[in-house]
Amino acid sequence: GDRAGSLCLALALLFPVAVGLEFSYHPSEELGTFLKEVHRQHPSITSLHSVGRSVAGRDLWILVLGRFPTQHTIGIPEFKYIANMHGDETVGRELLLHLIDFLVTNDKSDPVVTRLIDSTRIHIMPSMNPDGFEATTVHDCYYSEGRFNKNGKDLNRNFPDVFNSNNVTIQPETQAVINWIKNETFVLSANLHGGALVASYTFDNGNPATGSLRGYSRSPDDDVFMHLAKTYSSNHASMYKGNECGNKPVFPYGITNGYAWYQLQGGMQDYNYIWGQCFEITLELSCCKYPPASQLQAFWNDNKAALIEYIKQVHLGIKGQVLDRHGQPIPNVIVEAKGREHICPYRTNQHGEYYLLLLPGSYVLNATAPGSGSILKTLIVPNGPENFSALKYDFVFPEVSTIARDASCPTKPLYQDFESISAAVKPTLHFLALMTVLYTVFK
Repeated sequence: GDRAGSLCLALALLFPVAVGLEFSYHPSEELGTFLKEVHRQHPSITSLHSVGRSVAGRDLWILVLGRFPTQHTIGIPEFKYIANMHGDETVGRELLLHLIDFLVTNDKSDPVVTRLIDSTRIHIMPSMNPDGFEATTVHDCYYSEGRFNKNGKDLNRNFPDVFNSNNVTIQPETQAVINWIKNETFVLSANLHGGALVASYTFDNGNPATGSLRGYSRSPDDDVFMHLAKTYSSNHASMYKGNECGNKPVFPYGITNGYAWYQLQGGMQDYNYIWGQCFEITLELSCCKYPPASQLQAFWNDNKAALIEYIKQVHLGIKGQVLDRHGQPIPNVIVEAKGREHICPYRTNQHGEYYLLLLPGSYVLNATAPGSGSILKTLIVPNGPENFSALKYDFVFPEVSTIARDASCPTKPLYQDFESISAAVKPTLHFLALMTVLYTVFK
């Protein structure tokens, strides 16, 4: 009767506090339950959906946080974290659950969290490989079969590659992430791994056109990538020291170019950068791939500040729209900064928006609309993250003749065309400078 009712009410009031998220490993079912509960308690700032299913049919859950969580808002950049693509690398999976918990409980009370949620749409995928996680029975520091998906495939070798033909069967988990990237305008991302303590950045693969003969595969945005990696490592409790795992190479500042560490083909971060117009780094967060649950609280304490500071970097650089004289957005317009053109040019989305991550400085932006020529604009870029907003600049084209409909680049090894050019060039000190010139000419 009434007493039972008032007892239920008392319990309900206690419930959110009592539940809390424990520092333990959460199997797939518990993970799904936690995400649904977060969405139930915070419906105005979260949205929950599955972007696909694993081989065994488990949902690939994504929790989205923001003031307008259900859809893209013009001027609000999209950010994502992905963890556990290797099923036996488990720390990232739990860190992302705690990050979600931290963000929803501190919104409207912590000023940084509040401004992040105001200014950013944050997508979190705690597990890209739930089957591998469930298959990992032995919890230890080293490699296990749980790394792979249920078909025995390494998901971080399973994406299209920009340097070599990657003759692999694309797995359902990979395809789900590819579709997700296509459907959103992601600007910045990180994927969370384990087995070392370092922030690793693009490119993971390479050829002479990107400097592979020197053992470092450099993207046109190398300065931004180094800054992104350093932002994470320097805000982490110890990653910046660069030698915490003992048995691994020493990483100055706790960062490394992916290729300089070891070459890999079909990786997710290079795919994001080339075909997703999204800068992604790979965060190796624990010397031990699957440490004891008793260490999870310490891992959270070590990573919390870095996870937050990294999201802020989505506000680096310049953003805006390309419009016609009637103020209508123009999609598929190439907008790039001079001297850092991408091999697959970065184009405006369906809302005519562009986002370019750039460090503070002076840049010449070039907007090129099909059949309508180019507009050049010199802009001084401030430090966007401290204001939670990139510099805003809109281009207006007075006349637009044709709109390029599907302007996406084919998922083939776009850098292979450079090999024939570079094969004739002897590696000298001027090699990279020459390649940059050739790169610009052959654009």
